[in-house]
Amino acid sequence: MLVIGPHISISKGFAKAAQMAVDIGANTFQFFSRNPRGGNAKAFDEKDVEKFQKIREEYNFGPLLAHAPYTMNLGGSKDEVYEFGRKVIKEDIERMDSLGIEYMCFHPGSHVGVGIDFGIQRIVDALNETLTGEENITVLLETMSGKGTEIGFTFEQIKKIIDGVSHNEKLGVCLDTCHIFSAGYDIVNDLDGVLAEFDRIIGLDRLKAVHLNDSMMPFGGKKDRHAVIGEGEIGLNAIINFMSHPKLNKLPFFLETPLEDEGHKKEIAMIKEILSNK
Repeated sequence: MLVIGPHISISKGFAKAAQMAVDIGANTFQFFSRNPRGGNAKAFDEKDVEKFQKIREEYNFGPLLAHAPYTMNLGGSKDEVYEFGRKVIKEDIERMDSLGIEYMCFHPGSHVGVGIDFGIQRIVDALNETLTGEENITVLLETMSGKGTEIGFTFEQIKKIIDGVSHNEKLGVCLDTCHIFSAGYDIVNDLDGVLAEFDRIIGLDRLKAVHLNDSMMPFGGKKDRHAVIGEGEIGLNAIINFMSHPKLNKLPFFLETPLEDEGHKKEIAMIKEILSNK
């Protein structure tokens, strides 16, 4: 069964977001674990959560993905930014776990000039202080495009973070198609080669979710600019080949394309139709 859905706002509650997913033909969705600009998290509304869980069960949703706020940076040297990130990831892992959310992803961070090794160690330290090994949720490191001083744009960097974490059985990877294409992994012409490299360095068993995006930027451009599926440099054929690959087709796919809900409805319908005819 294809598991696919877009990023949906939970500003009007979890139940409304879940119903929106159903209405646009999705069977999962991604949402921000709190306001993407940071700040304090809202308390859950029990009735809303109850309704949300009923929709999830009734429509046989696949795994759901929470996305940590963009303002979080565990890789830099500024202590106040680091402490905020540490607080957020600890709180949100607990909050999402209490809802039975399967995955939570985050951008590893940026070293902001102090060096990749320093940044990686900061990320490792934060995860070691946070993960107890008792969680049900799996925390996913997102593959990045390599813009600026980003950490996590090579498989080796992701692997180094995972290896440094004591309870790394609670860690996985969310692969972003736009990001890895922009970082220089040729999923258009050498998907098998990229997957073999991922497996050799990280292990495909760690790959838990996909951010499904086309790219406005050319191959190896080191920029993070998402495009609508089929309208970017990756192209529709390569995206469909990616989704239908036997090593990938059972993963949940999360659209982060620049569309509103109605646009995502058409995008999902198009993908389903093409895959059903393959």
